[in-house]
Amino acid sequence: MSAAWPTGGGLVPAARIPGGELAAVAEAADFAVLPVGAVEWHGPHLPLGTDLILAEGFAAESAIGGDRAVPSGGGTPDGTATPAGGPGPRGVLFPAVPYAACPGQTRPWPGTVAIRPEIAVGYLADVIEGIVAAGFPRLLIVNGHDANMSTVRAAMEWVSGRRTASLLLVNWFQLVTPAETGELYGPLPARGHGGAYETSGVLGFDPGAVRLDAVADLPPKPKLPVTHPYVLVESRPDPWQGWSGHISLAGEEAGRQVRQLAGTRLREVVAAWVAAPPPAPPTDAPLPTDAPLSAPAPLPTDAPARPAGGPEPEEAP
Repeated sequence: MSAAWPTGGGLVPAARIPGGELAAVAEAADFAVLPVGAVEWHGPHLPLGTDLILAEGFAAESAIGGDRAVPSGGGTPDGTATPAGGPGPRGVLFPAVPYAACPGQTRPWPGTVAIRPEIAVGYLADVIEGIVAAGFPRLLIVNGHDANMSTVRAAMEWVSGRRTASLLLVNWFQLVTPAETGELYGPLPARGHGGAYETSGVLGFDPGAVRLDAVADLPPKPKLPVTHPYVLVESRPDPWQGWSGHISLAGEEAGRQVRQLAGTRLREVVAAWVAAPPPAPPTDAPLPTDAPLSAPAPLPTDAPARPAGGPEPEEAP
């Protein structure tokens, strides 16, 4: 079924595969792709589907080959990498998961459609297992909404114990480092919710969806003055309007650079993953049945024998 793909690899939409051809397409595919996003307020300047635009946009770039596939090089978003030829992998793109658990910081704002975390985990587990059961043991999940990282991870762990599967979760936001966004935007913070980095990402895919003139800069609350990793969840930062950031730093050129660098790195991850050996099937037995948990320690050669059912031998004085 290689004819199902464009020349040089790429993606075919799962929703357009005839049922009678599914098995052959699954056999020929290298992996399946599932975008996961959210419908969530990102400020007056960004669409409610910001996370979906980013998840679907980068998912579509996961299997690009030929002249469009470029190495990321040293990691500066300058767009000067040399094109690398060769076909890309063959992927099957499943419809995106649009709704998600959303943080308390955005739930009250207009347009946010939030589902309970426990519902999100169960729903995602069923979706992921269904795709694997359809014949796609390798599944790439491209995330556009930070809160999905915990719910998708929990669902992946559940499915991996029930099905033979290699499940890869990539968050587009993490494909460009804070140091690189510092080079791109300068010393002001750019990586917050609805901020310059996320706004530029949307500009890289759909410039017409962004209204840069709809807001003034809203400097975000400073991070803690430490270098150690941490996760801080607060009811409502200050300042905060369901978003925060220096929107004046965003632009279409920055968006093109973010898209190029993050897309290239996603393809590098996918190429390494597809080339790696597949996992073994899951099992309910933690150890092979013929392997004892541990061998009993041998008795000292001069130790007195212990009578069956009798008391422990006394220690020598």
